[in-house]
Amino acid sequence: MRRRFFVEKFENDRAVVEGKAAHHLGRVLRAQPGQLYELSDGTKVWLGRIETVSRDTVDFSLMEELPAYQPAIQITLLLSVVKFDSFEWALEKATELGVQTIVPLAAARSEKALLAAAAKRAARWKKILFEASQQSRRVRVPLLESLATPVAAFYSPAEGLRISLSEVPDAKPLREVLQGQTAKSVTVAIGPEGGWTGAELAAARAAGFLEASLGKLILRAETAVITALANINFALGAN
Repeated sequence: MRRRFFVEKFENDRAVVEGKAAHHLGRVLRAQPGQLYELSDGTKVWLGRIETVSRDTVDFSLMEELPAYQPAIQITLLLSVVKFDSFEWALEKATELGVQTIVPLAAARSEKALLAAAAKRAARWKKILFEASQQSRRVRVPLLESLATPVAAFYSPAEGLRISLSEVPDAKPLREVLQGQTAKSVTVAIGPEGGWTGAELAAARAAGFLEASLGKLILRAETAVITALANINFALGAN
């Protein structure tokens, strides 16, 4: 299967891969003129043939336009900041599972030291999203929004189904919440390791979020991300 790389634009049947991606192509993959790769500008996908390889650029000629797969549902992930190794692993897997927008949350029970350092990690997080998007052959990279409080994120304008993962005793299993739903836009909120506070749960309810459970076992945040997104994709017909 051909590798995919992102480019800034397609112009006059040509495209250029630059910077670190060009270095990876030239030095790591040892790309040579004549080799074929898939290229995406975030909207379209083309099959490109390498014409020249230099230290900082790889020039392509465009051969044919390829089908640009678009997910059947639009998913926004509101993810509370947890320990960075877990958070970054969750970002990678959320990208592979088709999330379009990710909003890091400064939840009341998120570790304050992590929140203080979160802004400095934004560039690293965007790099993770970029590389995971290329690896999973997405058409575009997910949008990473700025750190937000849960209340602000809950009340952000959004259409479609809203789900908050919760450990409250009367929360319905996620499969029941999804049963019979036909929404093509979903927002899913996942709390920190200590769970949502009562005030955050109340704000989510007031904003129209349905509470859902992933079962009796306590899952790590990154495990909850994969489990929830896989269930949503299956139930709502992502292809």
